[in-house]
Amino acid sequence: MRPVIGVTGPDHRFAPAWWATRLAVSLTGGRALRLTPLSYQQHSHDKLQGLIIGGGDDIDPSLYGGQDDGKAPIDPDRDRFEIEMIEHALQTQLPLMGICRGAQLINVVLGGSLFGDIRGMRSRTSNFRTPLPRKTALGIECRRLSQILGSRRWRINSLHHQAIDRLGDGIVVAARDLDGFVQAVECEQGREIIGVQWHPEYLPYLSTQRRLFRHLVDCARRSKPESLDE
Repeated sequence: MRPVIGVTGPDHRFAPAWWATRLAVSLTGGRALRLTPLSYQQHSHDKLQGLIIGGGDDIDPSLYGGQDDGKAPIDPDRDRFEIEMIEHALQTQLPLMGICRGAQLINVVLGGSLFGDIRGMRSRTSNFRTPLPRKTALGIECRRLSQILGSRRWRINSLHHQAIDRLGDGIVVAARDLDGFVQAVECEQGREIIGVQWHPEYLPYLSTQRRLFRHLVDCARRSKPESLDE
């Protein structure tokens, strides 16, 4: 049996990240289930064994004490929905992975904060947005993520302008980029929580990136199935 992995995202139909994540989960032995603010109710009785919080619009700055300049799109309905999903995963100990916005929102739910816009703060890396692996992440020694990926240095893509600032409770930095911005976090207490700032779903042709999804699927196989209405 393939473990069911919930994958959150926006309601709109054009959702390339969903299809890419679905493929990555399938390639590594799982079955992805799309969950959005308007559709998740019809899946409330489905049994999940893992959860991915996907990428997308900026997180509402009011959730972490930031300032909203009105320039970036936000989706309050999705914020509320995904906060509930993260809290559900934390309460039921479902294996949890955040991608880009998802990693940032996990950090916010745990009491952390974000840089609202890092574009003017870079010095060694560019602000060029690309799904191709044009940047470098440096793993932190002794973190599980480096063990999962089998490397202390790997190529990543970049589609973000927000980033983690103050860490939330119980998580630690697992990787940074060449400018020192957080590129990955993980739980320091052994729970299966990983957040990555890049988009591994667009990089399934790289073995390091497939290992992320394979790790989540393997953890999901060992977890207790949980329905969303519990």
